Amino acid sequence: MEFLEQRREHALALFRIVLGLFFVIHGVQKISKGTELLSWPAGPMSLIELIGGGLILIGLWTRWAALLTSGAMAYAYFVVHQPKGLLPIENGGELAAVYSWAFLLLVFTGAGAWSIDQLRTKSQKKALATA
Repeated sequence: MEFLEQRREHALALFRIVLGLFFVIHGVQKISKGTELLSWPAGPMSLIELIGGGLILIGLWTRWAALLTSGAMAYAYFVVHQPKGLLPIENGGELAAVYSWAFLLLVFTGAGAWSIDQLRTKSQKKALATA
């Protein structure tokens, strides 16, 4: 288990990168299908998917972006999907529910390795150490 524990930050980084990439692709798909950016809620949701997913992908302001995207996916689930049926398998909301929970996990864990957030933290610590 030590082998796995030593790679925890990198596994978290891969999780964040793949999740962010999938979310960006989801937003691009909506816009390429002709979703108008001023239509509610699809337009703002497409922007949240593109911008929030991009920030999560590169690991910039990850916790804030994940909080926004988690809330947006919870909104999508409860407003769009849940009225169609009680369970996600009934109402087609599995993806929205999984995205919401996955992004909520990133709110608590942060970006992990290979992120701009990590680079910023390291440079701030280095600046404090030399001051």
